[in-house]
Order: sequence, then structure tokens, then C-alpha cells
Amino acid sequence: MSVSEHHAGTDTSHEQAPESSEKTHFGFQQVDKNAKASMVAEVFQSVAAKYDIMNDVMSLGIHRLWKRFTIDCSGARAGHKVLDLAGGTGDLTAKFSRIVGDSGEVVLADINDAMLRVGRDKLRDKGIVSNVKYVQANAEALPFPDNSFDIITIAFGLRNVTDKDKALKSMYRVLKPGGRLLVLEFSKPTSDALNKVYDAYSFHLLPKIGELVAKDGDSYKYLAESIRMHPEQDVLKEMMQDAGFEQVTYHNLTGGIVALHRGFKF
Repeated sequence: MSVSEHHAGTDTSHEQAPESSEKTHFGFQQVDKNAKASMVAEVFQSVAAKYDIMNDVMSLGIHRLWKRFTIDCSGARAGHKVLDLAGGTGDLTAKFSRIVGDSGEVVLADINDAMLRVGRDKLRDKGIVSNVKYVQANAEALPFPDNSFDIITIAFGLRNVTDKDKALKSMYRVLKPGGRLLVLEFSKPTSDALNKVYDAYSFHLLPKIGELVAKDGDSYKYLAESIRMHPEQDVLKEMMQDAGFEQVTYHNLTGGIVALHRGFKF
């Protein structure tokens, strides 16, 4: 650091209590639903400047392989229009920009302006300018017309979205028929032994690394907690299917520490 109706709209048939009284999770805390977005924003405002360094340190550089696999599974080609949602500092955008070429376009979208600025500066320093646009956007209400994109990716961003079902429906709406969504996200390790090691790393070592490198242990404590609160592999698969996606599959990477989900809109 974002579906089964085809059009975004207001469904008044399932009225709920006023949003101000609804609760959601912020890591392991229960918070007011309306407050979560701003709380997540504060986390990423804090970590933006050190985001790339921390990704390399936290994953021992393996995040680059996870992202390369995502690109390989995307089917991207020249002329495609790609939405890199919660695109952060632009790792996927940089790769897609080269693939889609001058006849294509990549939109780097993120809800957080600090992350967008870091991403834009990083890509411009690499000379990636002509076919990339930057949009500050909420995954739950994407500001794009129906059927706009051939490919949508959201890498390590869905777990920070307050209403994941709403976000998935929004992604479905703006995806072209025949297009695909790829969700790269931390998930549930497939073995108990790995899960214990991963827990020890996440809750004890990771905040200390965050404090040392980014001078912000609390934000990385939240990030570790947010991973545990994210739906595991089969639950996310079902959520994507409920949003309208078909042929939904997932690949466990690094023992299920990360999973790549892929679904199509037909």
C-alpha cells in the first residue's frame, strides 16, 4: 500500500446499521469502520519513504520473485490497459509499462498520496513516463468507467481495504470482459511448522526491524497483524467468485506465506 454486481450502485434492499456504529478490524484492534481508512493512511504515510528498503529486508528480496510470477501470470501484452491498484512505489507498474509499450497504458492507483509520490518519483527517475498515469483512488469506489482495463493487479493491498467485498465488486466492474484480476497477498502458511516460525518472525522480529530501519515499529506491528486478519486462500477464492469472477484459482508461494489469486471476467 482493493466484486457480483456489474455496476456500482446503492443497494437499499439490505440496509444495515449506520456506518458510524459499525466496527472493523485494524490489525487486532476493533475500530470504527469509518476510521479505518485514515488509520491505514497514517501507517503508509509513515512508511512510504522506507517502503522499498523494508520490502527487501523483510522478505530477503523474495518479494521480487513473487511480483515476477504475478507478471508472468497476467498475460500482459503490447497495447493492454493495466490497473496497478494499491500500486505503492510502482514495482509492478514499471514491469507492465515495458510490456504494454507505447500503444498501451498503465494506471498506478493508490489511496495514499505519499505512496503515489514516492512511486511517481521512482518511475520518473527510471525514465518511465510516457505510458503511465497516476490516480489517487479508493479501491472500494474506483473512479473509472465500466469495462476499462484488460488486467487489474492488487499486490499487498487488499488486506488494508475496509470493505473487501465492495472493492472486489468495484474491480469487477472496471475490468473488461475477458480480462483478469490478480491478487497477490500474504496468506496462510501450508504447514504448522512454517506457521510457527512465521508467527515468531512477524510478531517479534519484524517490529524491531521496522524500528531499526524505518524508525517505526508500531506500523510494522500493524502490518503483521493485518496479515493474520486477511482471509485465507479458500475464503478469498470464494469472495472473488461471489463478486462475479470465474475460473478463480490460486498459487501458494513460499509455502503459502504469500498466495496469488487469479480470476476472470467473462
